[in-house]
Amino acid sequence: MSNEQIAISNEQLTMSKEKIAMNKEQGEKRNNLYSLIPIDEFKALLGVDDRDDKLTKFCLVTSTLSIEEYCRRKLLSKIIHQVFKEWWDLTLFLSEYPVREIIAVSVSGNGEWGVGSVKNPHPCGFLTSEFASQTPPKALVTPPSMAGEILEPEFYSLEPLDEMDNIPYLINLSPAINRMRGIDAIKVIYKAGYFYDDVPKDLSAACLELAAWNMSRYKGRRVGMTGNVRGNGKEGEHFEMSMPENVKALLEPYRRKVI
Repeated sequence: MSNEQIAISNEQLTMSKEKIAMNKEQGEKRNNLYSLIPIDEFKALLGVDDRDDKLTKFCLVTSTLSIEEYCRRKLLSKIIHQVFKEWWDLTLFLSEYPVREIIAVSVSGNGEWGVGSVKNPHPCGFLTSEFASQTPPKALVTPPSMAGEILEPEFYSLEPLDEMDNIPYLINLSPAINRMRGIDAIKVIYKAGYFYDDVPKDLSAACLELAAWNMSRYKGRRVGMTGNVRGNGKEGEHFEMSMPENVKALLEPYRRKVI
C-alpha cells in the first residue's frame, strides 16, 4: 500500500470516529430526559398511555436518580470536574467511570485556576524569588506562570486504555511533573458515563422495573405499601423497601465497590 493510500485510510478512519462521536452527541441531545431507558421504549413495552406522560417522565427520572444513588455512581454521560490536592506515585484515581474522554488536565499553585503562584523553575533550579534573595543578587528572571496551565497529553496516560464498564479509571502522570515546583493541585476535566444509546441492557431493565413499580404505587395511591402485613397495618398491606429485590439484583454488578 502506498503512502498516499495509507494517508487516505487514516483520514477515513478519523472521519468515521468523528461521525460516531457526533451521532452519540446528537443522541444525547434528542433524549433530554435523564433516564436509563428511553421514554418511548418504556411506554411501548408496558403499554403506557400518552395521558400518563407526566407521571411516566417523573418515574423514569426519579428511578434513574435512585439507581445512581444506590450504585454510588453517576451512570449517564456527563462532564466531570475533579480536583486532586494529593496524589501518590504520580497516579490520579478518577471517581466516575467508564471514562469516555479526557478533556483537559491542568495544574495550579494556590488552588485558583487562572490566577496562581506556580512558577516554572529557572534552568538552574531556582524560582524567581530565590534568585532575588541571593547574595550577591542574581539576574532577576521572570518565568512564565503555570497556574491553570493545561498539560499536554504526553504528560499523562489513561488506564485502562480500552473502555470498561465496571472498573475505575486512573491517570498516570509523567515523572516530569515532579520537576514542576510549587504544584498543589491538579484538575482533571473528563467525560464519563454511558451514552443514551449504549446503556447496558440490565441497567435499562432495572430502570424499567423500578419506574413501573413506582408508577403502580403512585397510581394506586398506596405509596410504599403492598402485599400482606402482620401487626398494626391495614389488612392486605405492608410497608416495603424503596427498591424491589429484583432491581437490586440487576444493579449489583454496577455498584461502586467500597473497601
